[in-house]
Amino acid sequence: MRNDGHPAGSWYAETAAVHLPDLPPPQGQVRTGVCIVGAGFTGLGAALALARAGVPCLVLEAARVGSGASGRNGGQAHPGHRQDQAWLEARVGADEALRLWKLAEAGRAHLSGLVARVAPEADYRSGLILARHRPGGEGQDAAHVEHMARVYGCEALSLLSRDELAEDLGTDVYHGGVLDRDGGHLHPLNLALGLARAVLTAGGEICEGAPALSWTRGGGTIEVATPTARVICDRLVLTGDGYLTPIAGAARDRVMPINNFVLVTEPLGERAGRILRRNAAAADTRFVVNYFRKTDDDRLLFGGGETYRETYPADLAGYVRRSLLKIYPDLSDVRITHAWGGSVGVTLHRTPLVAFPAPGVSLAAGYSGQGVMLAPYVGHLLGLEATGDVAAAEALEALRRLPAPAFPGGRWLRRPLTIAGLTWYALRDRL
Repeated sequence: MRNDGHPAGSWYAETAAVHLPDLPPPQGQVRTGVCIVGAGFTGLGAALALARAGVPCLVLEAARVGSGASGRNGGQAHPGHRQDQAWLEARVGADEALRLWKLAEAGRAHLSGLVARVAPEADYRSGLILARHRPGGEGQDAAHVEHMARVYGCEALSLLSRDELAEDLGTDVYHGGVLDRDGGHLHPLNLALGLARAVLTAGGEICEGAPALSWTRGGGTIEVATPTARVICDRLVLTGDGYLTPIAGAARDRVMPINNFVLVTEPLGERAGRILRRNAAAADTRFVVNYFRKTDDDRLLFGGGETYRETYPADLAGYVRRSLLKIYPDLSDVRITHAWGGSVGVTLHRTPLVAFPAPGVSLAAGYSGQGVMLAPYVGHLLGLEATGDVAAAEALEALRRLPAPAFPGGRWLRRPLTIAGLTWYALRDRL
């Protein structure tokens, strides 16, 4: 039994409540119905749908279950899509935007069911606050709340004045915001491990330490090569988000890995009662988002800061702590007990990427920070689609139509060009 292989310093790994058996890599030639690459929310969601349908499936994970973004993110569950409904209406039309909203709502219900029946250890808690970091947006917030209620029947949103927000968050640095009662937060690694446990219970297979190196098609089947095995399958599902490998082909040009970092404080004691009083999670409107929530033992879990190169800051805790103290300067004496980081996949327009690169091959990645709510459900749809489910195929087609173009510059120039653009937007946060 173990939960190793996760980022050094991860509070999630230290507090994981679900323990899996050893999951060794495959050996020799292995035959399965569907091979899934990546044991995060998407891959495990697909495997669970397949296993429950009685379809043989094998998940190949290069590291450990949940060792990517699924097991170390901020744990915030945001309803809807990363781009709001007004943006979607302008890009894809009102009917398609409504279809996408219904899909996201189905994802919210799916997550609720997973937490209730598959991973109660994820400890889901309701409430999500979007805090405005600049003045002057009260009218825009009000229009958004009204639009969502009138057009989409969403009654979960309510406005928070500057004073109300300061009272709730325990800081006066924000200028108002919106409370989403349908949002929430959870322990993401426990969700990933709970999904894996359910996959194994349903008869699916998971292999850790098993990177997929390549795939080829021949004779009506697909062969996936790992360092120790040849996996022969009828269908292939590629996941990985910010860790997409070359086997994803041209889809890699449409997903950019960026590094994000999280810290956890020591328990705050009596000060915990003055921060996030309703125990909701919070995120702000900066381009480089600050996001934070309290743990069940009254620590503050805080994410802030991004880097766009392959290297990390030498002092992760200090790097994130600078952002924390801009919001909560009175926590300067609080000890930081955990700090970690890793890659998350983003797309140019922050819309998820769903693609079908070849017959029998499907791919999903690039959730752009929206993966806690969307990824398990998109994986569920990928699994159902592999069984021939028409409704799942139609839902995935709606996601496939979302604009997710390649980053400019091609394979060699896209990173420096993107770094320049992202750095400019990050600098705007400071103005």
